[in-house]
Amino acid sequence: MAIEIKGRMGTFMVLRMLTSDTSEVLRQLDGRLTNAPDLFSGVPLVLAPADGLNVTVETLRDVAEGLKERGLLPVGSMNVSEALASAAGLGLIRNLAAATREKPAPAAAPAGPAQVVTQPVRSGQQIYARGGDLVVTAPVSAGAEIMADGHIHVYNTLRGRALAGVQGATDARIFCMDQRAELLAIAGHYQLSDQIDPALGGISTMAWLEGDSLQIQPAFNPGG
Repeated sequence: MAIEIKGRMGTFMVLRMLTSDTSEVLRQLDGRLTNAPDLFSGVPLVLAPADGLNVTVETLRDVAEGLKERGLLPVGSMNVSEALASAAGLGLIRNLAAATREKPAPAAAPAGPAQVVTQPVRSGQQIYARGGDLVVTAPVSAGAEIMADGHIHVYNTLRGRALAGVQGATDARIFCMDQRAELLAIAGHYQLSDQIDPALGGISTMAWLEGDSLQIQPAFNPGG
């Protein structure tokens, strides 16, 4: 046997296009990359024009080429027709599109055994706690990614990306002793470093969901 084909869950970053002005999309992306150059490193990107935004084949193609020139990985699109995606040289991500249209019922974080990590998580590393919580007692470097189906606890400095409830658990939370994250996400709802209140940098924080809104506050006064 020469090949095997298997279905696997993966991490996608969705680039939501609010304008069809390619130069403006890429200009704002450059600003994000200046603040967090490793933010999208190695992560497949999906282009998602906003609902009602008219985009052409040339627009999608030019944005995708601009992403590649910046070392990023555009792999597909959503909220467009299959013909438009194909003409732009992109796949159509149907399951992500369906997930944005149909709000799933709230899901609870799984209660499986926690995975404990005591060694530093280096840039480029990805750790995934499948079926339970992730507990990290060492620093998480910029460019690293930690993921869990349940909660995430970081009893040290978090500089990389932390994604909790990756299978849709909306009650998952992220606890961190020293929050300097590039990205915090719960059940697909996220904030990037430049969206997080600067006052929350370098302190103990907790993140959780209220509806579709990711909340981040000091851990000693979570408000949730």
